[in-house]
Amino acid sequence: MGDDIIGLPQALTRALGAAQVMTGADRLAFFAHDVFTGGAEALCVVRPTDIAGVQAAVRLCAQAGVAMVPRGGGASYSDGYLIDRQHVLFDLSALQDIEINERDGFVRVGAGVTWAALKAALDPLGLRTPFWGPFSGIAATIGGSVSQNTISHGSGAHGISAQSLLGIEVVLADGTSMNTGVTTGTRHYGPDLTGMFTGDCGALGLKVAVTLPLIAARPAFDTASFAFADFASYHRSVSAIAREGLDEEHFSIDQALSQGQIARSEGTAAKVNIARNVLRAAPNVASGLLQLGKMALAGEAEMREARYSCHVIVEGVDKADVAARLGRIRSIMTAEGQEIANTAAAFVRSMPFAPLFNILGPKGERWVPLHGIFPHSAADAFHAAFTAFIAEQQAEMDRHGVWTGTMFSSIGGHGLLYEIAIYWPDTLTPYHREILGADYLAGIPSYPDNPAARAYAHRFKAELVALMQAHGSAHFQIGRAYPYLERLDPAARALITATKAALDPQNLMNPGVLGL
Repeated sequence: MGDDIIGLPQALTRALGAAQVMTGADRLAFFAHDVFTGGAEALCVVRPTDIAGVQAAVRLCAQAGVAMVPRGGGASYSDGYLIDRQHVLFDLSALQDIEINERDGFVRVGAGVTWAALKAALDPLGLRTPFWGPFSGIAATIGGSVSQNTISHGSGAHGISAQSLLGIEVVLADGTSMNTGVTTGTRHYGPDLTGMFTGDCGALGLKVAVTLPLIAARPAFDTASFAFADFASYHRSVSAIAREGLDEEHFSIDQALSQGQIARSEGTAAKVNIARNVLRAAPNVASGLLQLGKMALAGEAEMREARYSCHVIVEGVDKADVAARLGRIRSIMTAEGQEIANTAAAFVRSMPFAPLFNILGPKGERWVPLHGIFPHSAADAFHAAFTAFIAEQQAEMDRHGVWTGTMFSSIGGHGLLYEIAIYWPDTLTPYHREILGADYLAGIPSYPDNPAARAYAHRFKAELVALMQAHGSAHFQIGRAYPYLERLDPAARALITATKAALDPQNLMNPGVLGL
């Protein structure tokens, strides 16, 4: 190890101050893990509080020839910030500025702002961004979501995170600051430079600020849920409502998740919390009480017994607008399915950013999801292949205590996101212990170290990624878990590798993500 590298933590401390550089063993162990697994510990973790601090730290790392790895909220599971080589980890969660421009209809935020914090700032003004965060938005940062690409809140009407951007401010590998947005009046002024940095997992630079468009929040809403006997009828129905763009968002789960993760939230305290949030989200007390009455009458058994259930949230300018949209959704969804209790949809609408308890299974199992985005024409074939794969693996799964559940969402009218959650009994990592806390963990089962089940879960996941690739899938949160570079045609591959070389000639920016 060269002298520059040995002295790098001290040099960073001199430049940024001791409060912005972490070298303690417990901190390094925590940051070396994500939701799924672990990597090499960093030389140190820097947590700059402004863009100038990010630039200063980047210049010192570049001079020492040390890799730089960005981390947002940390709710990653695709090795996006885990690396098996010497590096400095950039914790960008302290970049917290929020600048709202109501007249011009945009908001500029620091990369470390969470979606929940942005929503709290915009709600009193009756404003929102078109896409307004993933389910993990209580922890997920806007910079991290832009780097990884993600869906959920607002995706039915407005698409994924990458589609709700005006510009990105990036610190490049030599410390230079670059703004991809020429004007906040439009993103599309010549070639789309902003798009180049979406979904790059930090390979092209460190995102330090993001500018997003603002729209008026729609005051009226309603929710509905539907059950389907099989995947094919569910898929036909949900692709139809996606093509018509009727919903604000929807999500779908199989029976394993409705009886596992969802059922876990059905205790008395959870029901009280649901009721409180339904009343808080309703436009008035009367409509909130009406919603709670409908939920109580509908019951929940049908959702738990459904092979596949779809939960829809509709927003509009008034009740008539919502009723018309929801009426059309009902006519489509009940052609092959049946309407059931809307408890899950109402809960998500009232509490869009729930605590991260689902990073463990319903009985405290370890958890990792993976997903593929398929053309609608390929989704049924993948589902059949996945079903066959599970049948082949069932004996080995049973031996290791591994089980799975699935979750789905349309990507507009042209694709279906198919997410598989893998659960297995195993000990927790420093990440789980810190994120969930001792009080929560004391109330759920714990497991001894289980290297055999853990190794099987890794193989199981890798084989499923290969199966998805064989059926033509794309992916968000590519990190180091999903193939990317080899999927491009030669000309596209040459363009992205040349761009990486031009922006990061030493290959120090999160090397290895995207296969770069």
